[in-house]
Amino acid sequence: MIKNIDNIMQILNEECKKWENPIVTEIGNITDNPFKVLISCVLSLRTRDQVTGLAAKRLFERADNAEKLLKLEIEEIEKIIYPVAFYRIKAKNLISICEDIINKYNGKVPNNFEELLKLKGVGKKTAAITMVYGYKSRDYIPTDSHVHIISNRLGIVKTKTPDETMDTLMKKLDKKYWYEYNDLLVKYGQNICLSNSPLCTKCKINQYCKKIGIKNSR
Repeated sequence: MIKNIDNIMQILNEECKKWENPIVTEIGNITDNPFKVLISCVLSLRTRDQVTGLAAKRLFERADNAEKLLKLEIEEIEKIIYPVAFYRIKAKNLISICEDIINKYNGKVPNNFEELLKLKGVGKKTAAITMVYGYKSRDYIPTDSHVHIISNRLGIVKTKTPDETMDTLMKKLDKKYWYEYNDLLVKYGQNICLSNSPLCTKCKINQYCKKIGIKNSR
């Protein structure tokens, strides 16, 4: 049992109402489409939400499924998704992903965490996001840098990587919180618990935070 987790989650739920959902979550909520969730998440890696949202919108206007995307030339895909980070690598990965979806999975995004990990450029975070926001699974905790950093600062976990954090959270965190945990911590990380200099004086869960690893705060 994680100490004070009920209070922390209650406060985060209230505080985070004032901020927009992470872009991939919002795409999942609006479209209910695993393909769009998967592709948006691939685009989002190391990229700001605003850039991701615009790139995804442009891409889906041209290709909203794997078959249509493969009809585009790689240079065209690069142009459409620019300026997402590593856009050339991501364009290649998108083509590989869509080829596998068509050739190995009958044109559908696999509804299986382990199978998703076999796709080019898909790690645990992207696989978990696709399962949770694409297929509405309650069996995973998507874990990006925000979730990793805040979970460690709070003292909930003591881990070195987001993947390790995800595995540890799934052992320690009450499953009733799994579905909302990523969204809440991403919002909080984008607005209050910033990676370099968190706004501790404005933090509503400050009393529960062990501030592990924090060197500078405001």
